[in-house]
Amino acid sequence: MTQLHISSSFDSGAIEVLSVTDPGDIRLNIRADNASEFAQWFHFCLHGAARLPVTMRFLNAGQCAYPKGWVDYRVVASYDRQHWFRISTDFDGQIMVATLTPETDCVYFAYFEPYSHERHLDLIGSAAASEHVQVRRLGATLDGRDMTLLRITDEQAVALVPQRRKVWLIARQHPGETMAQWFIEGLLERLLDVDDPVAKVLLAKCVFYVVPNMNPDGAVRGNLRTNVAGANLNREWQAPSMDRSPEVFLVRQAMQEVGVDLNLDVHGDEGLPYNFVAGTEGNPGYSARIEALENAFKASWLATCPDFQVQHGYQRDAPGSANPTLATHWVGQNFDCLAYTIEMPFKDNADLPDALCGWSGERSRKLGASVLLPILAVADVLR
Repeated sequence: MTQLHISSSFDSGAIEVLSVTDPGDIRLNIRADNASEFAQWFHFCLHGAARLPVTMRFLNAGQCAYPKGWVDYRVVASYDRQHWFRISTDFDGQIMVATLTPETDCVYFAYFEPYSHERHLDLIGSAAASEHVQVRRLGATLDGRDMTLLRITDEQAVALVPQRRKVWLIARQHPGETMAQWFIEGLLERLLDVDDPVAKVLLAKCVFYVVPNMNPDGAVRGNLRTNVAGANLNREWQAPSMDRSPEVFLVRQAMQEVGVDLNLDVHGDEGLPYNFVAGTEGNPGYSARIEALENAFKASWLATCPDFQVQHGYQRDAPGSANPTLATHWVGQNFDCLAYTIEMPFKDNADLPDALCGWSGERSRKLGASVLLPILAVADVLR
């Protein structure tokens, strides 16, 4: 019999192996981020267990960052790293147990369908092939990776629409929330589709500024929530620095250079099995104008995408209680603009469940494509 082995020395790999001698009792710990205590992301490969009943016990699941995230959660698995499916998973409040009888000698497991750095680079490269896209390198991360901004518009429409709205989308501040970059991939694919009428109108009306991955270092290192310095980027927006959070510093600087009329910050939520948005009602500058824009955006998305809903989400902030270190709050307040955090599930969409895959990269892509319609619904009234 081939010797059992678990490897994670690859892009976004992360796990601590305690025991892997018995396929029926593999013992693991979920590894914390490299410079912080956040632990929830995992991604590893099991070798040598073809056609053997495998039981994996994640012993520290109850001590992870979001233990409620394991309730009704199912681990994702893949044989080819292209097609991912859910496997049987149980959580007793302390230990999470996942079971599978692998079909091959090499099977991958992850918290959610990974989005690799190579795919990130391919995404930027494919977008750059469009005549509507300019690729701008804002600077470098602490590990020396490029911080890339895509500027997307129809330059020939300048004479027709001289005051085009500036629409920003940023994703994956929290690197383990890989659904956020799948979302951006779907959005870019539709926005750059020369045969899509919605895209054509939006490229004439707006200039899009897209940061597909706000945290490439954390993504490659297999972190859940932080960058290489241990900074939670979505708590750095009030006072970022090049020493601790250059990713936010550089993007914020670019925003201040060009302005913002709409900002969407794309995330994933560990606990809630729904797609939803969170706004800026807690900001001191929140107004009836912003509320009307929020309502118009949500109404359009509800009418055009069954995967979006407004019944479940975060509790609304009390007036004046918003945390100014969050991207949505800081951008909304400083640019007096419509700003939303978009959240997707790690589990499934309880309104439209998928027994095989749960919420997935592909469904995240579809949701990303669908967001063009609510953007179109508000484009003419953002200012």
